[in-house]
Amino acid sequence: MATAAPRRGRTKPALSREGLELVATRFRALGDATRLALLQALFEAERTVQELTLTAGTSQANASKHLALLLEQGLVARRRAGLFTYYRIADPTLEKLCGLVCGSLAERHETRRAILPA
Repeated sequence: MATAAPRRGRTKPALSREGLELVATRFRALGDATRLALLQALFEAERTVQELTLTAGTSQANASKHLALLLEQGLVARRRAGLFTYYRIADPTLEKLCGLVCGSLAERHETRRAILPA
């Protein structure tokens, strides 16, 4: 008689539908190359909208729209200083998550290893 393969030990209970929707919303916020470019720049240092616009290669209006979504999701934080608004990473697990995804892609796609740091 065949037995089912053992399931990996689940340490947490399954998420409710509401919980799954929250997770999906977070992943949707990360699912845009422009937002990822903004976050990548913020991993290095706190930056103004103007600096982020140059780094991400987008217009100020577009960068502001993306930053507002990241702010709403709690991924970035901002502070005002005079005429400037500075953004920084607010979720300390974000860089680790991005590293895990890039590392996984690099392992899976050997040809992409050069463009995706592990």
